[in-house]
Amino acid sequence: MSLLKTLHTLATVLATTLLLSAAPAWAATDVNRADRAQLESVKGLGPGLAGKILEARQSGPFKDWDDLVGRVAGIGPAKAGKLSEQGLTVGGSGYQAPAAPAKAAAKAEAPATPRPARAAKADAPK
Repeated sequence: MSLLKTLHTLATVLATTLLLSAAPAWAATDVNRADRAQLESVKGLGPGLAGKILEARQSGPFKDWDDLVGRVAGIGPAKAGKLSEQGLTVGGSGYQAPAAPAKAAAKAEAPATPRPARAAKADAPK
């Protein structure tokens, strides 16, 4: 075998090995199908939370992210967003943060109005 052909074969084997080892990082982990080891492989999801998910799942699959957040203590909207970023899905879907309430959004957009200055208190006799 020529040196060039050997190098080409070696490069192909190396590239294939790298792609196969990186594949789990790209793969989504569905909370309704994953076993304990698969759940624990998601960054931010340790043994305790994986156990809570498996326990809650015994009463039925999670319908959506809201169902997961409501049934598993320790997973709130912020944690759900982080887990979703790490590849966790519910029914194949990533987490979508709920829209901000209209009142809060309007308040955030409204310019602040300055308060009138307070009158100085007169020194009261002691």
